Amino acid sequence: MLSALLWLNGLVDSLQRPSVGNALALRQLELSVLAAPALPAPLKGLLGGVAPATSLREELEHQIDQSEGPAPPGQVLELALLVQQAGDSAKASQLFDDLMGQVRPEQRPLIASLAAPSSQGAPLQAGWILSPLQQQLVCDRLNQLGVPASATGPCAAAANGQRQAALHQNALLRLLGLSAAPVLLLLLGSGLLLRELWLRWRQKAPPLAELVGPPLDLVDVTLLVAGGFVVCGELLTPLLLAPVLQNSLGFLKADPALQQAVAVLGMYLGLMSLPLLILWAQLRGKAPKPEGGWLQWRWRPLASALRQALTQVLKVLPLVTLVGWLFDQLVSKASGSNPLLELVLTTTNPWALLLFSITAMVLAPLFEETLFRGVLLPVLGQRYGGFWGVVISALVFGIAHLSLGELPALFVLGLGLGWLRLQSGRLGPSVLMHGLWNGLTFANLLLLAG
Repeated sequence: MLSALLWLNGLVDSLQRPSVGNALALRQLELSVLAAPALPAPLKGLLGGVAPATSLREELEHQIDQSEGPAPPGQVLELALLVQQAGDSAKASQLFDDLMGQVRPEQRPLIASLAAPSSQGAPLQAGWILSPLQQQLVCDRLNQLGVPASATGPCAAAANGQRQAALHQNALLRLLGLSAAPVLLLLLGSGLLLRELWLRWRQKAPPLAELVGPPLDLVDVTLLVAGGFVVCGELLTPLLLAPVLQNSLGFLKADPALQQAVAVLGMYLGLMSLPLLILWAQLRGKAPKPEGGWLQWRWRPLASALRQALTQVLKVLPLVTLVGWLFDQLVSKASGSNPLLELVLTTTNPWALLLFSITAMVLAPLFEETLFRGVLLPVLGQRYGGFWGVVISALVFGIAHLSLGELPALFVLGLGLGWLRLQSGRLGPSVLMHGLWNGLTFANLLLLAG
């Protein structure tokens, strides 16, 4: 009951958390604008849209209007420059005036120079850290006003044709990775999925493997999931470990991104420890163990495990995409994204990104697959049948992420992970599939972040 209340509260709270979807959409449009000069004519409408700058301006206006607090100064600056570029000087002037009240004193000379009807010789980008697109917009505006780009100034790169061409080419490659590659993977995955459905309909698919799991009952599983994972892991661990990490990581305060990455890694290790300790105590002394152990890791042969994992990722991709799209159509305001997505999207420290990747692509797959496909699925499957074992474990897996906005897609992903466990008879391929899935998400964020 306590676990159910905690999960219900977490799901309801997720409605108040912002969705990373808005940030992803904005980054995609910014990338389209940056890549536009390098896009071949036949691909302009397909990849960049008919008018990417107009789409970006409209999205910025929408997000700033919907923002509950002050919008980030960088977004307001970007919108003001796009509006100025579109010829609406009055609105741009208003945005520049609003921006003057938000920024630090050392940043105001740049705004004054950008808002001026002609060059005033103000400093260019003092106090600002701008994205490549924002820097290009700033330099285009200053060039329009007649402010010369000095050899060492921040607009010197913008004045260099070769550097600009390389910047646009880099953006184009990233845009292709974000747009063309997913379409190819979706087509390949749809073909593999249809092939499996055809084989099963013709009863020519390989039979399911024997479902072997730990000798636990429903009380043991409840203790492990509700007691160990939810109460101890998600409730007690943050209460006890967060203050310790906060005090011990004070020496990293000069680098907040790295500090946060170490804290996330430490928190996840803490969340894992108590449930795994409970599982070890439950299985200690149980005999005789089956071949492959109680959890049936069975990593070898590794090549076949990787092949099964990759194939299942491709099969699940179109289903998750379809469910996510349908959910977006039905629910206009998606919310409750995993905070780790926003951290990866905004972090530039390579060591922080490495720690985030270890958490997302190694620790999370190992721990979650141990819990949901290593223990929960086989215990439920031996009692209610493999089908219900897959469905119930996928539902618990989805709810455990405490995000109503991501629940449908996570449920479908859980079905794919459970079906792979049922097909292969081993846990290793499910862990690899989970790691590959998180790796695709991580790579997508890095491409957007640049």
